[in-house]
Amino acid sequence: MKIFDRLYLKVYFTVVGTLLLAVLVSAAVWRAGPEMDTARGAFEMASGVAAAALADPSAPLPDQQRAVERLSRLLNADLALYDGEDRLLGKAGAPLPPPSNIGDDRWFARTKGPVWSFHVSDGRVIVVRPPLEKHRHGPAFLFHLLVVALVLAIGSFPVVRGLTRRLERLQQGVETLGAGNLSVRVKVEGKDEVARVAASFNRAAARIEDLVKAHKMLLANASHELRTPLTRLRLGIERLKQIEDPKARDGLEQDIAELDQLIEEILLSSRLDSLRHLEHVEDVDLLALAAEEASRFDDINVSGASVTVKGEARLLRRAIRNLIDNAVHHGKPVVEVLVSGIGTNANLSVCDQGSGIPIEDIEKIFEPFFRKTTSDTYEKSTGLGLALVRQIARLHGGDVRVEGGSTFVMTLPRCGI
Repeated sequence: MKIFDRLYLKVYFTVVGTLLLAVLVSAAVWRAGPEMDTARGAFEMASGVAAAALADPSAPLPDQQRAVERLSRLLNADLALYDGEDRLLGKAGAPLPPPSNIGDDRWFARTKGPVWSFHVSDGRVIVVRPPLEKHRHGPAFLFHLLVVALVLAIGSFPVVRGLTRRLERLQQGVETLGAGNLSVRVKVEGKDEVARVAASFNRAAARIEDLVKAHKMLLANASHELRTPLTRLRLGIERLKQIEDPKARDGLEQDIAELDQLIEEILLSSRLDSLRHLEHVEDVDLLALAAEEASRFDDINVSGASVTVKGEARLLRRAIRNLIDNAVHHGKPVVEVLVSGIGTNANLSVCDQGSGIPIEDIEKIFEPFFRKTTSDTYEKSTGLGLALVRQIARLHGGDVRVEGGSTFVMTLPRCGI
């Protein structure tokens, strides 16, 4: 992140820049304004008059002092007379600095008012502090403050308004989201904190929308899937009331097991949706885990190398079981399970001898309760089995994919590489 993308720095430098601009405008108005030019011109003209009012340069100091006092009374100003070497010849009123302290600009700002100096034709220098007039502190000073305020207002408005406008749009987005419109998004402008908050809001809104849609779909599909075994249970119980049938009792037990598995998968899927990281991480031998799960079925061949991954053994076991169960129930024997390590990845492949998945259904097969009614192989709902496999793989930093139509490959990060 660049330093000038920080919002507080933007506001700070904007205020500082505006103040500097106001100072420059004020200095320009003062130094180049009509009041300064008028004052300079007036004192230049007064130098000739002052030369005539002062005593002769060769006159005694008391005569020059009296001339300075007389001129001070006429001008109603503090006044001092110096020779060319900064020696005081006479003064009237408050003390004034020698000409050498004033500089080449011939004026010097003092707390009691500006001090001016100008040369007389005979080489002497007059230093004078003109009287302060009330009008200089009245309308003119007020106008100066108004100009400064106007500059500050013009310089600050675009930044402040741009910031508040984005915050207002963000507020409207939050209120719209709270009202139930989960598709609302706000425009991301700039690279500062407000832009990042807007981007975070959009990500959060998208995540909430996806979760709500997924849960709505899950509930709708789950209600449909639960209805079938419940109907069979109800009919089976009615039959048991009439006749003792071992075959019907076995069917009821199978329906109960199917219901129990479906409810467990729904609960696990909801829990995985809320997880952001694994709870119990340990080293897991993928080949050993696959061999244990394959022992529960017939016609399963397990081969490959011992590869270790980090993760939750219980979740990985469930993912392997679902892959094998999918191959057994939706494919054709013999089912082959292969574990291999390629670079930094550990691969677990489950392959059956069935006709495979159509290309258009390769991604859909991982959706909850995907149902393919036009194919003999996938005419039954897949439930949550493959969706759980993808959730578990991605939670472990991996993924699952379909290769060749009938081979499922789960890829996980490998340990020690």
